[in-house]
Amino acid sequence: MRKSIPLLLIAALVLSSCGNSRLNPFNWFGKARSRAVAEDGVNPLIPERTSTPMFGRPEEPDNRTPVSQVTELVVERVPGGAIVRATGVPLRQGAYQVLLRPVEDGSVPEGVLRYTMLATQPLLPQGTVPSRQVTVGAYVSEQDLAGIRQIEVQGGTNVMSVRR
Repeated sequence: MRKSIPLLLIAALVLSSCGNSRLNPFNWFGKARSRAVAEDGVNPLIPERTSTPMFGRPEEPDNRTPVSQVTELVVERVPGGAIVRATGVPLRQGAYQVLLRPVEDGSVPEGVLRYTMLATQPLLPQGTVPSRQVTVGAYVSEQDLAGIRQIEVQGGTNVMSVRR
């Protein structure tokens, strides 16, 4: 036992000094490589949702409903565009899957970018206002902001807007 430990240490040192050899344990996984994220903003490591059911389960319908009230709207400039950040208060506690969905119908006037703040709202007790608050953001590129004079986020009972 006493002789095997020093022999193992010597063998490890000899193998690690082998440079580019496959016997070197430091070379087993190769070197790290960097690659650019897809330009369309899609992360290639996260699988996309498909229309076919996974594992035989049917896809769930989108049950998101507008949050009751939008309480805060902030547009923050970032390189390449802006982040629209909205805070709202849903009717029930425990809302999740919060989303700013762009409104793309004919009711939106020219120069206005309008979002609807949606969330999946479970049937939990109502709770206090601070415990129900949810915040969501959406990135808007400079190309999409060209010609936009006003950004609006609408909830179930109100609409908040920011002008340039």
